[in-house]
Parts: sequence; structure tokens; C-alpha cells
Amino acid sequence: MDKLQELTQKLYQEGLQKGKEEGEALLAKAREEAAEIVKKAQEEAAAIKAKAEKDAADYKVKVEGDVKMASTQTVQATRAAVENLIVAKAVEPVKGALSNENFLKEIITAVAQKFSAQESADLSLVLPEKLQKQLEPFVKGELSKTIGKGVEASFSKKMEGGFKIGPKDGSYFISLTDEAFQALIGEYLRPVTKKILFG
Repeated sequence: MDKLQELTQKLYQEGLQKGKEEGEALLAKAREEAAEIVKKAQEEAAAIKAKAEKDAADYKVKVEGDVKMASTQTVQATRAAVENLIVAKAVEPVKGALSNENFLKEIITAVAQKFSAQESADLSLVLPEKLQKQLEPFVKGELSKTIGKGVEASFSKKMEGGFKIGPKDGSYFISLTDEAFQALIGEYLRPVTKKILFG
């Protein structure tokens, strides 16, 4: 009986020891796996944080670039608007003069006389339609008599002021319209205006 009890006790102790060892091995393995999971989670969190920081930095650079570009464009647009306003005000008197009947008659006569001295052909004029009533009798009468040649006049709705002149055959013409003067004067005024205003 004692032998049986001793054997039972020994088997019990061995089983207990073996279970304890297996339990400790399982626990160690679980701890190792848990540490691996934590390490992996920390690495993923660090990667996510680094990406978020990079994205935020990239977005900041992009926003700053967009704001800078918008600011530059706004300044340039404002400068251009100021230049255009000043140039438009500067050429306004010219536009007014080129719509003045008496001034136009003087200019047309002077230019037509130069043409008649150099060209043997009859002349063709294009004038603003709004001045047709005032200028048509002048062209047919006084101007033709002054230059001693035929002058054909047509009147354009598109022309605000000034005139176009050339040989009747249409081979070429010279434009002395208010648009042409405005473009010419504007071309010379813009650089000067820009320098005065913005250095």
C-alpha cells in the first residue's frame, strides 16, 4: 500500500512538474508574442505619425505656395489695373480730339495733301459713322477741291474717332483711329507709368 501511495505521489509530482513547465513555456511564448505585437503596433503607429507629419508639412508648403502665388497675382492685377486707369485717363483727351469735327478736318486735310503729293491715285477714307453728317459734305467738297483729286469716303460703326486713309485701290492704308493712337500712346506711357508708380 505504501508503495502504491508512493508511486501515485511520484506520478502526481511528475505530472504537476511537467504541467508547470508546459504552463511556463506557454506563458513565455505568449509574452514573446505579445511583445512582438506591441513592437509591431508601435512601428505602425510611428509610421502613421511620420506620414501624417510629412503630409501636414507638404500641405503647409502647398498652402503657403498657393497663398504666395495668389498674393503675387493680386498685386500684379492691381498694378495692371492702376496702369490701365492712368493710361486711359492720359489718352482720354486724344480720343476726344479725334472725335472733334474741326480737328479731324484739319488732320485729314494735312494727311491727304501729303498723300496727294506722293500718290497719283484717288484716295479712300474711312470715317466714324457718328460724324457722317458733319464730314461727308467736307470730304466731297472742300477736301477734294484742296487736294485736286477724287476722295471716296465710307463710314464705319466700329470706328469711334479718327480715320483711315489710303489709295482708292485698297493696296494699303494708314490708320489714325483713336484705337491706334491709344495703343501707340499706351505703349510709350506704360513703361514710364510703371517706373513712376512701382520703381
